[in-house]
Amino acid sequence: MSYETKIKELGLEIPEAPKPVAAYVPAIRSGKHVYTAGQIPFLNGELKYKGKLGKDLTIEDGYEAAKLCALNCLSVIKGVIGSLDKIERIVRVGGFVNSVPEFSDQPKVINGASELLGQIFGEKGKHARAAVGSINLPIDAAVEVEMVVEVKD
Repeated sequence: MSYETKIKELGLEIPEAPKPVAAYVPAIRSGKHVYTAGQIPFLNGELKYKGKLGKDLTIEDGYEAAKLCALNCLSVIKGVIGSLDKIERIVRVGGFVNSVPEFSDQPKVINGASELLGQIFGEKGKHARAAVGSINLPIDAAVEVEMVVEVKD
């Protein structure tokens, strides 16, 4: 089964690739790897999750934001390689959580991205990861996720 079909079976879709909010490219291929820039929870050109975890948003909100960020990562990867079926494996996920100093559940938030990737890619979705708290993110986004994937030639 194709990965894009799997995404549809989960009731999700790959959104249109978000436009960069600064001077960078959304993703770049180097050899057998594609590296994404950090993707924030944009949907249809709008920031869907804004504010700080532990103040403005719940862990569940952050989890959903991380899922959307992962879908945006897959969108920009698809833009570079043409089809998600060319992904050999997810190598690494980096997650940043806009949170108050007392908030320490960043891993639970970034699980939104990690668990979604596991549902889509199975064993090939297992990855190394960082889940880091941040005092702020661009345009007050709740979460930012970046990804490295290995692709088939």
